[in-house]
Amino acid sequence: MTIPTIQLIDGTRIPRVGFGTSGLKGAEGVQTLITAINTGYKLLDTGYNYENEATVGQAVKKSSVSRENLLVSSKLPGRHHKYKDAIAAIQESLYRAGLDYYDLYLIHWPNPMRDEYVEAWQALIDAKRFGLIRSIGVSNFLPEHLEKLKNETGVLPTVNQVELHPLFSQKEQRNYHKKHQIITEAWSPLGGVAHSLSKPITELPLLVELAQKYHKNVGQIILRWEIQLNVIPVPLSRNPFRQQENLNIFDFELTEDEIQQIIDLDQDDARVSSQDPRTHEEL
Repeated sequence: MTIPTIQLIDGTRIPRVGFGTSGLKGAEGVQTLITAINTGYKLLDTGYNYENEATVGQAVKKSSVSRENLLVSSKLPGRHHKYKDAIAAIQESLYRAGLDYYDLYLIHWPNPMRDEYVEAWQALIDAKRFGLIRSIGVSNFLPEHLEKLKNETGVLPTVNQVELHPLFSQKEQRNYHKKHQIITEAWSPLGGVAHSLSKPITELPLLVELAQKYHKNVGQIILRWEIQLNVIPVPLSRNPFRQQENLNIFDFELTEDEIQQIIDLDQDDARVSSQDPRTHEEL
């Protein structure tokens, strides 16, 4: 299956759907990733702290799809935000994966209490100049953090990967991104069990009704909703059939009213992760 692409502000084109890799390790992880690549996924999302960059690299190497047709993304951990540490960590990421470059590299969390993320961002800017990275971005950065990057370096990310799903549509965040030509990626795009619910997000009546209307499953409704919000969802599944289903979302469209109805499901304290970028420290 060919996935449509979207162009980043730096000219790089990336697929409208990515594939998450957290927890995929060893031979089983390699096989899961090869299956995903063969299914049509071209954007592979990993991270230094996932401890599986080597697994992703092996899948890229063993895949029948050429390296230049895949986009591999990784993330810098909080313990390596100081400039020299960040440069070394990016190089280490590449050594682990056996790659010459990353297509996209993100700062995993801002860790604002430590306040070193501008230093880390400068390292990513330079790593791009060195040819280690093709596009640079961040993950879990709030507008206040993005403003600081802009004011102190003059460079904004091409991508910001944030938690986003029904009950937590990130309207203000998405509006900031749109204004500044930053593409929004969604981790945990299908949600989970929100703290404010006693049942999974996928059992919400509105989503079930829409799935019945469009002859899709609820996951496909959610992913389609995110696509129409101009968000790149990054789902993860070990199941080959589910991998295929998660890409089968380009043959229908939700109405504007339906998109808004899902946005209107937003609730306070709806993060499924309980990780608030204002306070969360990821090392």
